[in-house]
Amino acid sequence: MNYANDHIRNVLIAGHGGAGKTSLAEALLFTAKSTDRLGRVEDGNTVCDYDPEEAKRRASLSLAVAPVEYDGVKINLIDTPGLFDFELGLHEGIRAAESVLITVSGRSGLTVGAQKAYKLALKHGKSRMIYISKIDAEHADFYKVFEELKAEFGPSVCPVVVPIEQAGGRVFVNLIESKAYSYVNGTAREVPMPKYGHREDGLIEAMREAVAETDDALMEKFFEGEPFTQEELTEGVRVGVKTGAITPVLCGCSTALAGTDMVLRYIKKLLPSAARGAGCVAADRDGNEVEIACEAKDPLCAYVFKTVADPFVGKMSYVKVVSGTLKADSPVVNSRTGEPERMGKLVFVKGKKQTDAAEIGAGDIGAITKLPAAQTGDTLCAPGRVVSLPRPEFPRPTLSMAIKVKQKGDESKISGALQRLMEEDPTLGYAVNTETVQQVISGLGEQHLDVVCAKLKSKFGVEVSLTEPRIAYRESIRKKCKAQGRHKKQTGGHGQFGDVWIEFEPTDEGEFVFAENVFGGSVPKNYFPAVEKGLQEAVRHGVLAGYPVVGLKATLLDGSYHPVDSSEMAFKMAAKLAYKAALPEAGPVLLEPIGNLMATVPGDVLGDIMGEVTKRRGRVLGMHPAEDGQQTLEADVPVSEMHDFTTYLRQLTQGRGSFVFEFTRYEPLPSNLEPKVIEEAKKFIDMKDDEE
Repeated sequence: MNYANDHIRNVLIAGHGGAGKTSLAEALLFTAKSTDRLGRVEDGNTVCDYDPEEAKRRASLSLAVAPVEYDGVKINLIDTPGLFDFELGLHEGIRAAESVLITVSGRSGLTVGAQKAYKLALKHGKSRMIYISKIDAEHADFYKVFEELKAEFGPSVCPVVVPIEQAGGRVFVNLIESKAYSYVNGTAREVPMPKYGHREDGLIEAMREAVAETDDALMEKFFEGEPFTQEELTEGVRVGVKTGAITPVLCGCSTALAGTDMVLRYIKKLLPSAARGAGCVAADRDGNEVEIACEAKDPLCAYVFKTVADPFVGKMSYVKVVSGTLKADSPVVNSRTGEPERMGKLVFVKGKKQTDAAEIGAGDIGAITKLPAAQTGDTLCAPGRVVSLPRPEFPRPTLSMAIKVKQKGDESKISGALQRLMEEDPTLGYAVNTETVQQVISGLGEQHLDVVCAKLKSKFGVEVSLTEPRIAYRESIRKKCKAQGRHKKQTGGHGQFGDVWIEFEPTDEGEFVFAENVFGGSVPKNYFPAVEKGLQEAVRHGVLAGYPVVGLKATLLDGSYHPVDSSEMAFKMAAKLAYKAALPEAGPVLLEPIGNLMATVPGDVLGDIMGEVTKRRGRVLGMHPAEDGQQTLEADVPVSEMHDFTTYLRQLTQGRGSFVFEFTRYEPLPSNLEPKVIEEAKKFIDMKDDEE
């Protein structure tokens, strides 16, 4: 069934791992009779955690969409992972939603995941609602968590549903309706309002004050001490939610279905519809801003917010229709490529279940099968109005591991399989390092890469293991040295003769510089290119550990030739002999790659980070203030010391910290570390020889 845009709510469910997001989605689906059984995360049978890996790990690993039809309104629930390794889902879903329902555990309290979700909602201008879950858990404390929320997010936090413990058991008080409910087997039963204590009176006053801020007439009424009607309270909170002035707080227990009916009710009543919140600003072909209203009568504009590239299911593009109506025969242009897209089948998705759709209306969410060129972040639009919505910013991969195939012959499958996985996961990176002869994948953390390996095995039949990637060192020289290279070989007929004197010295002009300073024709000019080519081949392997040599200048000074036996090949060999003779005497040195680290962390751990950087042989270059009271530390750190920095930073900051690390240059490796690097390089060379 198609819904008008003012009868659609797109709600992102976000929060910390383990806060109860998927359980809440499951409870809302069951309460609205969208499912006939209540699944449990522990049993691996929920609608949103349908991937085998999610069932196995009992955690959400990717975004899932589950529509709920409730009281004439369609609510598209977008369930996102709370684990930081799978933060992609949060960034994908935020662009498809008008509201963010932040789930906070009544037992664990305010956590980093909830803070991140709140800040992301603020950044994208999304309305916010908070649900305090697990009220029935041991040591759960709604009021303590509520105070944490007020302290962190300020006076916008407004109580709407609160629990009260009394002799007959726990009741849930709806402060807007001034009604109390108890729940038996998920069924709500109205009970007499409990007598308020001092704390509950304060909550009611907090809500009245928040509502008064939304309207001058209500503010006047508030100061005169007049009570607000239920309609005034509902409308005041709704307006405050739309403007961002109010963040309503509800509570419940998802597994016992306590309070979830009121969550559905207030998603409908308080959160903005697609008609009110789905419009946005796009750019036309000339870069001019274009207002896109969420109107069915306007030209089509749809946004691809997630891609699934499954070898069994095929490619599927999740879309949010911002304006117009998407039909299977709609002429559609991809604004990124400028080319028409051949439409596949339109479907509505509920977890893994797909229902064929004739059309997807303005403000609604659905999926298109088999869109060959579309990627996450693309804008699909009518040919008469080609516009581009802002592309998303995804977290950058920070942990890299070398991938090793367990079954010989599977090497060729890896690249294709990873390309498919990268289509659906923009936070995954893959590169082939020809120098270290390794395939390297990069992700957001250990669990992320572990799941990638599991998918390679289950979906593509390739079993792999992960190891720490080898470091691409370099070699150079510290002093000037001159050497002769004389290549003389007599065989039947013509012999081979080439003789050169070459001076080698360090240079800052480039990786390898060749010059000639020959007098008197001792080496004919037509052999200069052969000498240079011989040296270019020689510098690929240094004399210490076989790494490429950089920062080297070679000047051809003198030599001799034979009118019959000299050849380009002979002078090439002579140049290599001069190189081999000179470099051991020119103070050879190993160079290690150095990267620039920009780590943004809370101010209270800045000292720990500085100490850790120093311990990793880094040099602190400076620091400056960042957003949200954090500090950004800049330092130069050897690449070899940064492998596990992702894990270290996440543990130290509980996930609050982030960093960017980029290679900048090579510097001499401390001499005490050279023997170990040389030994490992020799082992690698021996291993390659054995394989060949």
